[in-house]
Amino acid sequence: MELKLELKLIADVGIIGFPNAGKSTLFNRLTQAEVYVADQLFATLDPTLRRLALPYSESAVLADTVGFIKHLPPTLIAAFRATLQETCEATLLLHVIDASDPRHWEYAQEVEQVLTDIGAGAIPRLRVFNKIDRLDSEATAAVGTGEQALWVSAHTGAGLDELLAAIAEQLHTDVIHSWVRLPPNAGRLRARFFSLGAVLAERLNPEGEWLIEVQTSRKNLQQLCLREGLREEWLQPSA
Repeated sequence: MELKLELKLIADVGIIGFPNAGKSTLFNRLTQAEVYVADQLFATLDPTLRRLALPYSESAVLADTVGFIKHLPPTLIAAFRATLQETCEATLLLHVIDASDPRHWEYAQEVEQVLTDIGAGAIPRLRVFNKIDRLDSEATAAVGTGEQALWVSAHTGAGLDELLAAIAEQLHTDVIHSWVRLPPNAGRLRARFFSLGAVLAERLNPEGEWLIEVQTSRKNLQQLCLREGLREEWLQPSA
């Protein structure tokens, strides 16, 4: 539980969207995870986090969050807001839209408004039009336009390579490649680098220190400094 709570603070990518847009199915496809999928509201309430493998040996932490909806029952408002607040911690958001739903533009605008309300309106995001397997080619062309729009089918896997490439491109501008020199008593911090999928190489020096080659987001390093005791002087450009 402690590890899960810490990972929530440093998730790189958050999946957002209206209920039944296919967020959890897409999450499963991207991470090869088994997350509960149900055609009902709030099938996902607590965010689930997994490592996401990206092109060029990069990786990120992906969070699947609760679906957006207006007119919430009072008993769910507090939990819903607490869950969405974690969206503000993400570096990139994937706004998943059910392209086959006639009201998808209305729902998309609702999501944008909620993001603004919780202070996440400025976070970069990609619009991911899902369920294109339910559309013909003419309808697909009319669904969405723009540089930040991608068309996928979480069901068939169509378009996922392009989506992963777009995620990697968005995150690459904030990726740090460095060596980290860790003392022998920093085993917990070493384990955190591995849990993030950030370790490219590792060896021991004659003093018994770990020399670890890492590649991860600037945000991850900042969080490790703040919460795990990583020191700036332990970072070095070469081994």
